[in-house]
Amino acid sequence: MTIDIPRHDTISLDITGMTCAACAARIEKKLNRVEGVEAMVNYATETARVSFDPEQVSPDELVATIESIGYGARLPRPPAATGEGASAAGSGSGSGDGSGDGAERDPYLQRLIVAAVLGLPVLVLSMVPALQFRNWQWLCFALASPVATWAAWPFHRAAWKNLRQAEASMDTLISIGVSAAYLWSTYQLFFTSAGDNDMTMSMSLWSSGGGDHHLYLEVASTTVALILAGRWFESRSKRRAGSALRALLERGAAEASLVDPTVPGGERRVPAAEVRVGDRFVVRPGERIATDGIVDEGQGSIDTSLVTGESLPREVGPGDPVTGATINTNGRLVVRATRVGADTTLAQMARLVTEAQSGKAPVQRLADRVSGVFVPVVVALAVATFGFWLARSGSISEAMGTAMAVLIIACPCALGLATPTALLVGTGRGAQLGILIKGPEVLESTRRVDTVVLDKTGTVTTGQMDVVGTEPVPPLGHHELLAVAAAVESASEHPIARAIVARARAEGLTIAPVEGFSITPGVGAHGTVDGRTVDVRRASGTAHGHEATVVEVVVDGRVIGRIAVADSVKPTSRQGVAGLRALGLRPVLLTGDHRGIAEAVAAEVGIDPADVIAEVLPADKLDVVRNLQADGAVVAMVGDGVNDAAALAQADLGIAMGSGTDVAIEASDLTVMRAELPAVVDAVRLSRRTLRTIQGNLFWAFAYNVAAIPLAASGRLSPVVASAAMALSSVFVVSNSLRLRRFASAG
Repeated sequence: MTIDIPRHDTISLDITGMTCAACAARIEKKLNRVEGVEAMVNYATETARVSFDPEQVSPDELVATIESIGYGARLPRPPAATGEGASAAGSGSGSGDGSGDGAERDPYLQRLIVAAVLGLPVLVLSMVPALQFRNWQWLCFALASPVATWAAWPFHRAAWKNLRQAEASMDTLISIGVSAAYLWSTYQLFFTSAGDNDMTMSMSLWSSGGGDHHLYLEVASTTVALILAGRWFESRSKRRAGSALRALLERGAAEASLVDPTVPGGERRVPAAEVRVGDRFVVRPGERIATDGIVDEGQGSIDTSLVTGESLPREVGPGDPVTGATINTNGRLVVRATRVGADTTLAQMARLVTEAQSGKAPVQRLADRVSGVFVPVVVALAVATFGFWLARSGSISEAMGTAMAVLIIACPCALGLATPTALLVGTGRGAQLGILIKGPEVLESTRRVDTVVLDKTGTVTTGQMDVVGTEPVPPLGHHELLAVAAAVESASEHPIARAIVARARAEGLTIAPVEGFSITPGVGAHGTVDGRTVDVRRASGTAHGHEATVVEVVVDGRVIGRIAVADSVKPTSRQGVAGLRALGLRPVLLTGDHRGIAEAVAAEVGIDPADVIAEVLPADKLDVVRNLQADGAVVAMVGDGVNDAAALAQADLGIAMGSGTDVAIEASDLTVMRAELPAVVDAVRLSRRTLRTIQGNLFWAFAYNVAAIPLAASGRLSPVVASAAMALSSVFVVSNSLRLRRFASAG
């Protein structure tokens, strides 16, 4: 029987017209009601990430669904010509670039300027009775009218849009508050003695005002100015927060010099997007590498800071991999393309960052639920406050002022910004440091982890065998022993053979040709060099303890010396282990090597012998993680190979080294592009710092509303101060999130 599995496509839509978290929640709810659609809308990045069944709904229908409730949506832009890798990742990911609010940015600023210039005289005249000349209130009315109507139009328009959908948002509260203040003041001026020539009025910042003829023109104008200032700052800050991802997407090479013998000069310039797998292209000093590939010819130094965050250039030569968008600092290279378009490292990095920024941390779910019901509750509370104060004081004006203060102070804009803004900044900063956070739920995992399992080879050690010592039998010396062994091993592809040959070449030794070469699996290599029979075989004993694999070199049946070969420890591994301990984590070394070798490596990097798990087959790594979890540990697994993928997926937190395989990276939660343990420490630190920032933002957003609403309802807070406090709460949350831009690597 054949089971049809529905195919789902995923796109990222740029959203316009959102003014608060409630707008994002409304769009998300509407999209998720469509059959075959799963959507997540992010207010901070102004995007909707939508997974849909193309047989049930088309992208155009998704756009139409969003537009049907009064918002704008745009399908992904086609890839630009500036490097297919970057544009492939960036298509549709207007996330964080501020493009979605480009149309609103200038109107916000223009309206803010008008509201500030016209509103300031209204505020001053209303607050200072000594400045109130004859008919001052009519001048205030003339100045406040364009502010309460034209400058406040974005809020009125959003409120009307919400009303048509039988919904409410933060803008509903603002619109009602401003409209009530303006219309009540208009009534007072035209139909009561408040319009008299010699009318004067006093006002207190810490009360809602009083008197039957109290005007609220300063509320209508100042509230609009303050909230527009908050919105403008918020929009500007969101663009700054997304700058890291924009920089990532813009760093792709624009062109490439393809090797083409059919044209004069043997090269032709083409857009980087036209490079295909297998093409060979030239990279000169100062140029960006067009796409991922392997060096075919030449020697050079590559600035990999874009990908790894590492400031020191990396030396490369024939056979070495290079990453697209990194810079060749010296030497002419000929590179053969191995990945293009959406498969490149840069594109994968951008995609991971975009997906993380579009997601929601578990702590955001509560904020979403609160925002969804908050506005109707606040409107009801304002009505109740109005009724209470009217019954208590008999003054409609005083009751109106108190109700307006409740409406304005309650806007939970800060609540909607608390999580997505911090996530936007944190993941963007991570991308700059070569740290990729797959999703916001990962932040919670880093807080809970108490044990880190480190796969030895490639994580703690270099993963490459190297000669660590020789013991020649006199009268032979070190060089003679090494040259004889290298002659035989030059015909072998075994890691030990490659290490011996590499050391001989590095020391400038002449490697003689070998004849009659053969290999005995598990024993060693055999051949004839300069007429002598030579065997390089595993030694029965050891020359350097258990930390190295030792081979003995036998010439014509006589042992002429021993060579110790080991997988060397990375210079930064000890620092990394110390950093993990400083974070309260218990490091565990996992390896398939003999226990003696494993304990020697553990001792070198500072891991306790009791925390060494050795002689583990690749297939059993998963069981090691499960056993630790069964013992109550919350486990993070760090690895870089295909055989680590299952363990990475099983761990509570999977951390892949960027030098590893795609399978390992796909199975992990965090990816560090710099294959060193201090980068793992930085990844955990950044994740925890981002989570703490989110929690701090949410605390202050909740605390602000919990403390301010009762204060306003009790009549102890004027609407003007309420407006300022509400705007400042959003500014605080965004500013607090932007501090993550200063996160520095400890490595």
